[in-house]
Amino acid sequence: MNSYFHEKECQNSEQREQSLVARLASFISYATQECDYYQQSLKHIDADKITSRALLAQLPITRKSDLMTLQNNNFPLGGLNTQKANINRIFQSPGPIYDPENTSEDWWRVGQAFYAAGFRKGDIVQNCLSYHLTPGGFILDSGARACGCTVIPAGPGQTEQQLDLIEHLKPQGYCGTPSFLKILLDKGKEDKRDTSSITKALVTGEALPETLRTDFNKAGIKVLQAYATADIGLIGYESIAGDGFIINDDIIVEIVRPGSLEPVSDGEVGEVVVTSFNLDYPLIRFATGDLSAVKSGPSACGRTNMRIKGWLGRADQTTKVKGMFVHPEQIEKVRLKYDNIAKVRLSISKENHNDKMHLQCEMDLNGFTNIEIELTSTDIASMLRQVTKLSGTVELVPIGSLANDGKVIDDLRPIN
Repeated sequence: MNSYFHEKECQNSEQREQSLVARLASFISYATQECDYYQQSLKHIDADKITSRALLAQLPITRKSDLMTLQNNNFPLGGLNTQKANINRIFQSPGPIYDPENTSEDWWRVGQAFYAAGFRKGDIVQNCLSYHLTPGGFILDSGARACGCTVIPAGPGQTEQQLDLIEHLKPQGYCGTPSFLKILLDKGKEDKRDTSSITKALVTGEALPETLRTDFNKAGIKVLQAYATADIGLIGYESIAGDGFIINDDIIVEIVRPGSLEPVSDGEVGEVVVTSFNLDYPLIRFATGDLSAVKSGPSACGRTNMRIKGWLGRADQTTKVKGMFVHPEQIEKVRLKYDNIAKVRLSISKENHNDKMHLQCEMDLNGFTNIEIELTSTDIASMLRQVTKLSGTVELVPIGSLANDGKVIDDLRPIN
């Protein structure tokens, strides 16, 4: 049995680097010819001269946080798609941001993450990321099928029905968020349901605390992580628990000082910036908003590509809750729905391995009865759910209660 999904994973590092940078000139030329966006943003660039990482680092950065504005101005994909793109689906991620998909096999390149996590032909996989509007379910679905697995498109929620599926179909693997796997196992244990068929999992969409990974190991489940986005697909994946994320072989990853074009030194924390050689949806120096750092040395598994240390925070205030992005613009949209809210702050915490949202709203509460405060809080909580598609608690606080530091979203979850 092969040790790798494809042989590129163990090729000579210098050979891989030369192969990737050799593709830059023709790819940039292709993007400037085929994409409305790059025709403008790279119009002063001589593509033929971009033949190294150092020269790539001189090109402008496109930020994920820019996509909503770009797409509003050039609907639906901001002109980043090519004129000849074969787009079979368009998803809506929170923001809203629209993301394309070509349904050709393993278009998101996630197969190697599943393979590294031990998934093989014939395995049955319960996929618990959402298939509704957002691309997460389809991203994992395509990667599992690329390994020859059979996929149960379960999506999130409906815990009782999910446990029925596990007992009846006896899947060997799980993919989805780690928090939902924890919910399934806890509910299964409480109700004396048999979940023992699941022995491996590929998780994504949120951080995996090592304490939770230990719990999974005790339950007989080997859990590894994938780092993917709706724009790029797979960026990196674990082959050994806690040993960093190996970068996908078909992209160039830079770690860049936030707010600049400049790559940082190896080991220094910066923003993850990706160049993806996608002929349908070219992304050149695309800033994800995630912070990470290069992890030195090769992986003990024999894969030779660079590694990063995993998720170390956000370069901007956009964050991910239960696998869904939440943007400052969304929280501002909630504030603007109410004339008497002066300032808002959304705090994200973790309780029992589950993400929790708590929105504080500064208001002049003079004259408010307790019933009026409760009714207003309930109404704002409903609006928060409507805008973000996620539930959260709301607290009304007096004017001047929140710090004057410009923060709209405050992620209080520990970084493990």
